[in-house]
Amino acid sequence: MELTRNVPIEPAQAAILYVDVQNFSAKKKGAEFVDLDEKTLSEKYGWYFDRLEGEVIPRMQKLQAACRKAGVEVMYTTIESLTLDGRDRSLDYKITGFNVPKGSWDGKVIDEIAPGEDEIVLPKSSSSVFVSTHIDYILRNLGVKQLIICGLITDQCVESAIRDACDLGYLVTQVTDACLTYSQERHDNSLRTIKGYCRQVTTEELIAELS
Repeated sequence: MELTRNVPIEPAQAAILYVDVQNFSAKKKGAEFVDLDEKTLSEKYGWYFDRLEGEVIPRMQKLQAACRKAGVEVMYTTIESLTLDGRDRSLDYKITGFNVPKGSWDGKVIDEIAPGEDEIVLPKSSSSVFVSTHIDYILRNLGVKQLIICGLITDQCVESAIRDACDLGYLVTQVTDACLTYSQERHDNSLRTIKGYCRQVTTEELIAELS
């Protein structure tokens, strides 16, 4: 039997993980951007928000609906400290200056893909959800063997999740057009770099597969 990553999704053993699709990093009033004047925001992040609001979030909504309908476990992780002052966050986040306080608006998944009442949300305080949460334990309890990943930022936390999930023995599917970073060049570079760790499909391809 040939080993391959190109295995269609079996809903009963699959979960989709939304990475950092939260107010902090997906809203112009989020703490990541709130201190920027309009000119700087437009010049530095205009392309990002145009793509996010016009294309990527609508795709995430379609994926969410398709996964719920097919019986795929829908999960979310967000950057959020376990404390108000962020003393528990990673050294990297402390150096970077990221602190999303426990229970804050910034730490919430965006309303457009709001979690259902019985869907799992895992706050993380490092780039990789597998480092700073119990997601591996949870996925194994759920019987998950295939992990679908989308979210923000393609070449940072999304990449970290894919690499760690792959190394821990999950078959990973990245939904390429439901991920985003701050430029097309960075996004495309990331997809090329991470390709060896996962199967890559578009939103429409995955929805067709699930249906």
